[in-house]
Amino acid sequence: MFPSLKSNKQKENSITIAFYNVENLFDTINNPKTFDDDYTPKGRNKWTFKRYKIKLKKLGSVIAQLGLQRSKNLPAIVGLVEVENAKVVADLVNSTYLKNHHYGFVHYDSPDERGIDVALLYNKTAFELLSSKTFPVFLNDDEGERDYTRDILKVSGNLQGELVHIFVNHWSSRREGAAETEPKRIIAAETLIGIIDEIKAKEMNPKIIIMGDFNDDPTSKSVKEIVVKDDFYNPMEFLLDKEKMGSLTYDGKWNLFDQIIFSKNFLDKTQGNLYFKHAEVFNKEWLKIYKGKLKGSPFRTYIGKWYQGGFSDHFPVYAFLEKED
Repeated sequence: MFPSLKSNKQKENSITIAFYNVENLFDTINNPKTFDDDYTPKGRNKWTFKRYKIKLKKLGSVIAQLGLQRSKNLPAIVGLVEVENAKVVADLVNSTYLKNHHYGFVHYDSPDERGIDVALLYNKTAFELLSSKTFPVFLNDDEGERDYTRDILKVSGNLQGELVHIFVNHWSSRREGAAETEPKRIIAAETLIGIIDEIKAKEMNPKIIIMGDFNDDPTSKSVKEIVVKDDFYNPMEFLLDKEKMGSLTYDGKWNLFDQIIFSKNFLDKTQGNLYFKHAEVFNKEWLKIYKGKLKGSPFRTYIGKWYQGGFSDHFPVYAFLEKED
C-alpha cells in the first residue's frame, strides 16, 4: 500500500504541491465558542481519542504518498481545510508518516461558526517561510447579519529559492443550493482577486499559487470568470473536461471542487526556476468506498452519524513543478 520513499526513478528536481480537504479534523475537546459538540466523546459522532488518532495516521499516510511516482520527496507544500485548530495541525505533522519529514505549518483561527479553519503545511527543506496573513471574507445572511466563514490564508516564502505567494481557500458550501449560494462564492473570489491585485501593485510579475476547496468547479463563474481569467492557468479544468475526474461526489455526481491554480508565469521557463508540469487527483482504489450506493466515492470518516473509519469525503489533488538546474 505504501510505496518506497527511495526509488531510483524518482526525479530530484520534481516538486509536489498538494491540497487536501481533510473532512472535519477535530480534536475531542469541546470548544464552547463553536459548534463542535458532535466531535466529542459524548457527542453525536462519539468522537473518541482513538478515532482521532486513527484519522491522523490515515491522513498522514495519504499526504506522505502524494507525488511519489514523479518526485523523490514528499510534498513541499500542502494546503489543508477543515482543521479545527493549531493543535490538530501539529498532531498531523507529528503523526506516524509525517513526523520525520521536517514539516512546519501556518494556521490562524478563523471566525467560521463550526470552528473549522484553513492551514498550510510546508517542508522546511524546500520552503522558507517569510510571512503569512489572513483575510476575512465578508458575507451576510438572509437577515442581513454577518455570516462568518473561513478566512483566506496568504503565505509568502521562498520555494526552492524562488519567491512564491500561496493562497489557501475554503469557500461557502452549496448546502442551501448551488444557485442560492453562488453569490457568496463570487464575493470570496472577488476578495481573493483584490488581495492579489495588491501584490501586483508592489511586485513585478509575482508567482502565485491559489489552492482550495472552492465548492465550485473549474468551469464555474467564480473560478473561471473571476479568478482565472487572463493571468492564471487552471490545470483542473482539463482534468474535469477531458479526464472526467472529480475530487468528491455531490448530489450523486462528481465535482472537482478541490483545485490548484497557477499564475501563468509558471508556464514559462524564462520566468524563473520553477515551472508547471502536471496535475492530478489522488484517487487510488484504497481511498474509495468499495461497495453500496456510494461505491467509488471517497472513503469518508462518517456517513451521517455512522463511523466508517475512512480518510475524508474528498480526494486530495496535487501538481508537479519542475526545477531548472
